[in-house]
Parts: sequence; structure tokens; C-alpha cells
Amino acid sequence: MANIGKKYSEAREKIDREKKYDMEEALELLPQISFAKFDETVELACRLGVDPRHADQMVRGSVALPNGLGKEVKIVVFAKGQKEKEAEEAGADYIGAEDLIEKIQKGWLDFDKAVATPDMMGAVSKLGKILGPRGLMPNPKVGTVTFDIAKTVKEMKAGRVEFRVDKAGNLHVPVGKIGFGKEKIMENINSLIEAVIRLKPPSSKGAYFKGLAVCTTMSPGIKIDPAYVRNLTK
Repeated sequence: MANIGKKYSEAREKIDREKKYDMEEALELLPQISFAKFDETVELACRLGVDPRHADQMVRGSVALPNGLGKEVKIVVFAKGQKEKEAEEAGADYIGAEDLIEKIQKGWLDFDKAVATPDMMGAVSKLGKILGPRGLMPNPKVGTVTFDIAKTVKEMKAGRVEFRVDKAGNLHVPVGKIGFGKEKIMENINSLIEAVIRLKPPSSKGAYFKGLAVCTTMSPGIKIDPAYVRNLTK
């Protein structure tokens, strides 16, 4: 078992491990257990009542967080002609077609998100083995294969996040920085939860949100009462 640092141990002692906190209470506690010297990212973890081994129970999507993520995002756009110009005007960092594909094939990966117009996907598919494992492959299910390049790039720059359940049915999604303060983080969390609710598979039975927790980059997690989701949707 790995040794636990003193600061982490002190942070964990401030949390009642048996308690499921109200969201507001948990977000008030987060700054008290945040001990890093940088502005830590806040993450929401959700355990969903789905079995991703079945294709009809995969939960995957994206959401534009109202207060962003507090970080700069480098965006690559695969496009030609007018769409190339739209990408440039929207603030994309790197734009191109076959030339950009070749550059990535040679090992260049200095970007965080990738977007492509549908007509470019035949060529972009060559990058599947490179971008896929890194979660960078453009995908229509999360809105990164689109002709609406300007809107997509602007949303990503503002803080749109993608999410996808893992093999165990869990989501781990960044929702801002600890420096945002409670209200802005809660607004982001609520937008994320509402997006996940809209994607509930019809074949999912029983409780959809089985568990929730919030944490910062370095802190232990704080369990959230799932009743928060039910109250949010009333």
C-alpha cells in the first residue's frame, strides 16, 4: 500500500467518510481540504446505473459549462475552404487538411481537442490509432464532427467538456477550478448533471445516479447524497 502524505491525511480527517454530503456543503468543504500550491481542478465523479458492455447503455456526450474550465484549450480543426476560414475566425489554434494529418502522423500532438468537418473524416480516419487512445479522435456523438465549426470551436474555448462512462459505468469530469468559488462550480456541476440525465439510456433500469463525489486534483473525495440529483430535476 502506498504511503499517504501528511497533508492528504490531514485533509481526509476533515471529511466524514460515512456521510453523504449535500452538494453545497461539500463545495464549502473543498477549499478546506485543498492543499496544493496551484489552483486545483475540481472534478465530479458519478457512478451510473448502466452497463457499458451493452452498446445501448453507453453514455457519452458533451456539455458547454456556463463558467468554463479555467484553462486554455488548444484546438486543431481539420477543414478546407470556407470552413477553414470560419475556424480561424472562431479562434482555432491549428487548421489544415492533409498537411495537418501528415504532421500528426509524424508525432506532433501539441493540442487538447480536435474537430473535423464531415467531408474530412475519410482522411482523418487514418489517425484513428493515434488519436483514438488519447481521446482526441473527432466523433459526431460528442459534436466534434460537424459543419458548424465556428460554434463548436467557440464552445470549446469557453469550456465545453466531453464525457464518457468507463467500463465500470463511472464518469470522471472536470467542472472548473477551486478558485471559481462555490456558486460557479455548482452551476457547472448542475449543467453537467442535466446533460447526463438527458442521455439516460431507455434500457437503463433502477437508479440512474448510484453515487456522486467531488474532489480536487490532490484531495480525497467527498461523497454526495444522490438525492441532490432528484431535487435538481423536480
